[in-house]
Amino acid sequence: MVLDKLVDDWVKQYKIGYWKPHEILARLTEETGELAREINHIYGPKKKKASEKTSELGEEIADIIFTCCCLANSQGISLDKSFKKVIDKCYGRDSNRYELK
Repeated sequence: MVLDKLVDDWVKQYKIGYWKPHEILARLTEETGELAREINHIYGPKKKKASEKTSELGEEIADIIFTCCCLANSQGISLDKSFKKVIDKCYGRDSNRYELK
């Protein structure tokens, strides 16, 4: 996967390397909260104050993907292989689950 390689190349330029898994998970939780807040502002009842910065949903989602890449890379997990298994599972398990177009 191109994304996990891009993340790995970026991280490896710094001495600190990847954070510990629980630190990455805490960051993932934080990033997920930021996405939830944006969605709530756009689609939910809680609108932003005029003084609050607007974030793009795509960037919030990308922050989550970046953090997931960090977690996978730090554990030696190939996201390509894992994602392929998930897609295969969806096509197999869910092939008759929903009405086709």
